[in-house]
Amino acid sequence: MAREGYWCPWFPQYVSLLLLSSMLNFNPSLAYSIPNCIVLFSGHTGAGISIDCSYHQITSVPAGLPQGLVWLNIGENLIQKVSKHDFRYFSNLTVLHIHQNHIAHIEYSSLVHLIGLRELYMQDNKLTKLPKHLFHGMLKLSVLDLSRNKILLISPSAFELTSSLQTVKLEVNHLNKITNILPIFQLPHIQEIHIGGNNFSSFESKHLPHNMSSPVRLLNLSSNPLEVLSITTNYFKDLEEIDLSSCGKYVMHVDLPDPSFLKSITHVHFHNTTVSFEGISEILESVESLSYLQFSNMERWINSGLLKTACRTLSLRTLDLHLNSLGSDYELPQCGQLNELDLSNNKISDLSSQSVLTMKRLRCLGLRGNVLQKVPVVVNSLSSLEILDLGFNEILELGCSDFVNLTSLKELYLQYNYIRKLKRCVFQNQNDLKVLSINSNMLLELGGVFETRLQNLQFLDMTLNEIRNFPKGSFKGLESLQHLYMDKLYTFVNVFDRLRNLRSLSVYLPFEIIRFKGLHELRNLTIYMDLPEGFNGTYANNYKGLMELPSVRNITIICKSFHFEFPLYIPSYYLHKMRHLEHFTAVNFYIEEPHLDTFMYAHNLKSLSIRASFLTGMSPEHFQAMSNLEVLDLSENALRTLDFLEANLTSLRCLIVSQNELTVLNESVFQSLPALTYLDLSDNPLTCDCSNAGFLLWALSSEQTQLTRGYNQPCTYPLSEKRTMLLDFDVRSCWMDSNFLCFISTSSIVLFTLLASFSYHFLRWQLVYAYYLFMALLYDMRERKKNVQHRYDAFISYNVQDEEWVHKEMLPALEDERGWKLCLHHRDFQPGKPIIENITEAIYSSRKTICVISRPYLESEWCSREIQMASFRLFDENKDVLILLFMEDLLDHQLSPYYRMRKMVKKSTYLSWPQAGQNTNVFWQNVHRALEKGQP
Repeated sequence: MAREGYWCPWFPQYVSLLLLSSMLNFNPSLAYSIPNCIVLFSGHTGAGISIDCSYHQITSVPAGLPQGLVWLNIGENLIQKVSKHDFRYFSNLTVLHIHQNHIAHIEYSSLVHLIGLRELYMQDNKLTKLPKHLFHGMLKLSVLDLSRNKILLISPSAFELTSSLQTVKLEVNHLNKITNILPIFQLPHIQEIHIGGNNFSSFESKHLPHNMSSPVRLLNLSSNPLEVLSITTNYFKDLEEIDLSSCGKYVMHVDLPDPSFLKSITHVHFHNTTVSFEGISEILESVESLSYLQFSNMERWINSGLLKTACRTLSLRTLDLHLNSLGSDYELPQCGQLNELDLSNNKISDLSSQSVLTMKRLRCLGLRGNVLQKVPVVVNSLSSLEILDLGFNEILELGCSDFVNLTSLKELYLQYNYIRKLKRCVFQNQNDLKVLSINSNMLLELGGVFETRLQNLQFLDMTLNEIRNFPKGSFKGLESLQHLYMDKLYTFVNVFDRLRNLRSLSVYLPFEIIRFKGLHELRNLTIYMDLPEGFNGTYANNYKGLMELPSVRNITIICKSFHFEFPLYIPSYYLHKMRHLEHFTAVNFYIEEPHLDTFMYAHNLKSLSIRASFLTGMSPEHFQAMSNLEVLDLSENALRTLDFLEANLTSLRCLIVSQNELTVLNESVFQSLPALTYLDLSDNPLTCDCSNAGFLLWALSSEQTQLTRGYNQPCTYPLSEKRTMLLDFDVRSCWMDSNFLCFISTSSIVLFTLLASFSYHFLRWQLVYAYYLFMALLYDMRERKKNVQHRYDAFISYNVQDEEWVHKEMLPALEDERGWKLCLHHRDFQPGKPIIENITEAIYSSRKTICVISRPYLESEWCSREIQMASFRLFDENKDVLILLFMEDLLDHQLSPYYRMRKMVKKSTYLSWPQAGQNTNVFWQNVHRALEKGQP
């Protein structure tokens, strides 16, 4: 009988691991998993490597970062300095975030290798100066943010060879003189200079070079204690925007002798600016091209009539007056030239009829965040209005005349009010309306408002309301609608009639009424599902509405109810018509694995997400049709193994299986995913022992697949490794385990290898012979003392794969017909006794041993032991006690040395079942004669 032995089965596996370790030498620079860092997954191939190391309390730039890096974030950490070798190999890096650290020093030539860098963010550090040649060689740098440091000095040569710089931010530093920042103004392509929040008490153009001008277009001087603003030269001839918010310590003096020096300015910001009425007037009168003016938190000067000065500027198009505490009694001056007016976040409960009456060109009006209880009557007179924002007010209802004259309206925002009902006539003249947001109100019904009007509406958001009834045809007037976001449907009729152009739909549905008839152009569908009270799983197949969506690309189904005992599923034929489906997401939907054929037609599926669904496993058959799958998210489930991923997922690039119950992982699973670049195993109870050694070696050596958070994933078992991170576990300990020593004690592995090799090649059979001869001698001596007669005529040694032949052919021919008494392991072995003793006793208690030899027999360890024991008995007693029955023809080289030894002693009782052919009687007669031979 075949019984597979257990002789050091880990030996070849760990020898392989040892060899692999020697090749890798455990060099962490080879690992694509980086301590305290995450390689961000990009949905676009060839987009370059992006790594985020933020919020990990690291004290230096991480080692082992891949050279193909293009985006790096090491912000929000504890780095104190930048060393000259930190960025040595990152010539391809284009964006570097190193903000919010404790960097006080940058070594000379530390940044010289960043020749491809375009954006550098070093705000919120402790730099005190910018030394010479700091940015030397950064020819492509265009954006530099050094805000919120302690910079006081800038070397004249700090920005040499950075000719591409366009934006420099030095806000909230310790700069106090304009001469400190001369190198920035001299940059040939500078567009934006932000020096707000410093200690400039004056800003005078006379301190800038007289023989040149700057190409700067935006100058931010906000939050400086300016006492003097003096522009007496034409240095800023291209300046378009100036920010003077929160400027002035007491009262800022303005000196603008020549208005032409600021003739190019189009945008001016005043927010809580401390400047005299005359100073502001002088600025406004000098900027003859002004188109945008911000006056926020400036109600003192607004009430003094300052806006009248501003409105004299005929080029003014946008006026921002938010955060001024303006009340309903305030009357705006005549600004008929305005296109945009922002009155948000004031205290307006109504607008006087005179406030905006003259603004015939007004296209955008912002009234967000006031205390309006109804739409101001004067708004209806703004026939040119295209954008109206009334959100975050206290409007209770909408009347038929509120928008009757706003025939040009394109965008209307009414979110976060208290509107309960929409009348059919509310939008009767808004034929050009494209965007309507009426979410977060208290709507109970639509009132037929969308049945005949708004034929050009493209975007409608009506979520977070209380509408319970959507009669059939509720949206039939919205023939151009492309994006619809709505709440729960409580009706069984099809409400989406005539929405032939709808591209995106987000809807909250009771489980039993999924109907989407007519949405032939729908691309994106999000369903928030609510199971009815008392749900018992009787609606498990009610998804026929999905068959009506032939063009859908993205489906998201989110079940909001608990249904632990009742599985939900979507039959495969419901997805059959979705030939263009690319993204499928199900959250809290499957509480058991989907049917095997669920995605059998999803040949174009690129991403599959089944989250928070209590899945304990899946099958390779689920993924047979998904040869194009690139992203698989099975997070927040109860998976215990990933073996099912050994399927045809040759395109899979991103695998997310976080928050499951994975403990031991098979590295062959990941080796079967040739395109895998991103792997998230976080928040799994992974064990840090030798059972995961193969996986850990793969994770450390892979230069393609990023194991995100691998160095931040704590071990959960054994308890001694609980403070160890997963990829910090030293797999070398597996090779020095006590089990690895097996047949040796504390001798060196080299000596053991030499001894084992010598014994195997020269002494192996002698040792085996000696052992079994000794066992046979002991048994023979014991049995002779007992003078025990043979209990059996023959002991049958066979492999379990030949058991049927033994029972159907041998037993009837030998026991039933001739009465021979045979010993069979399953019938005659004594339970509880060691196997080797049972074998020895059976052989010596039988007159002869019949070996039923086949290929499986030769490969079985226990069968080999049985024939060895019989051979030693033959050798010991010098009697013909061994009968060989060959079940198939075998070549000499297939026979083990035991059978060659049988030939050596020249025993010739060999019988072949294949040669018997149809004459089996002759075969059994030969067996009978062999059994009779030597019988007393």
